[in-house]
Amino acid sequence: MERVVSGIRSTGNLHLGNYFGALKNFIKMQDENECFFFIADYHSLTTHPTPENLHGNVRQVLAEYLAAGIDPEKATIYVQSDVPEVAELYLLLNMNAYVGELERTTSFKDKVRKNPNNVNAGLLTYPVLMAADIIMHNATKVPVGKDQEQNLEMARKFARRFNNMYNVEYFNEPEPFNFGESLVKIPGLDGTGKMGKSEGNGIYLIDDPKVIKKKVMKAVTDSGPTVPNSPVTESVQNLFTIMEIVSTPDTLQYFKDKYASCEIRYGDLKKQLAEDIVKVTTPIREKILDLASNGEYLRKVVKLGEDKARESAAKTIKEVREIIGFKPF
Repeated sequence: MERVVSGIRSTGNLHLGNYFGALKNFIKMQDENECFFFIADYHSLTTHPTPENLHGNVRQVLAEYLAAGIDPEKATIYVQSDVPEVAELYLLLNMNAYVGELERTTSFKDKVRKNPNNVNAGLLTYPVLMAADIIMHNATKVPVGKDQEQNLEMARKFARRFNNMYNVEYFNEPEPFNFGESLVKIPGLDGTGKMGKSEGNGIYLIDDPKVIKKKVMKAVTDSGPTVPNSPVTESVQNLFTIMEIVSTPDTLQYFKDKYASCEIRYGDLKKQLAEDIVKVTTPIREKILDLASNGEYLRKVVKLGEDKARESAAKTIKEVREIIGFKPF
């Protein structure tokens, strides 16, 4: 059994891309592995140092992940800031992290370019905090996207460096969890790229039916095929890709045939797609709203996660302090 650690962003709502992409795999993982899922509220401060409603964001994200299928009885789901051992390990790892290597990370350079007026120390040491989150539980696997591969390599480096400096074989060097062909990529509604919050092209699980229909009806298409069996343009293929996920096979085939015969009506396609998305998201949306209003249950989930995470983290910190040389008098 692998020990898997993965962070959850504490800002932004879950969209279809999240749900049918990594989250579906997270749900499978919790049945086969020992999983730690944490809501990364410390991380959010690197780019949003004065959040308007940090607690409310965390609460909403927790409700959405629970509604989507994360089971607190199977996996450990916790709030990063509820585990103070993370901050201590972060500090200790920072003592052996070098400014030059941190400045060279792609994520740091990208953030500096986008936010030149907010180049803070936390932004620079983001990979160290990420490493602390991961090796705190001695993870063997970490699900990562392309944009986080370098940061995972940094976590491996810090684990290896600790072992070498103190002549121990303590920390694992976690490997990336490769979902392979099972990782579904959902495109956005703007005709190009993937669905995402920053792109503003997403459909969120919390969206009500009217909002979903409005978004889908505004989706980018093209002027329509003029030659039978002509190649499908990227913007229309994006809609077919979403339809492949949420609609029945015969519905998808119907509109593909209409496109091939130059008889397609994009208004009809979008109406059908919106209806099918609503069918998929409505049960989840109802669960989200129910959970978000159930403060007692959310508190129980968070406390359960905190206790389980801190049991693992306290053991790590105790042993790391002993290895470094911190001992009681």
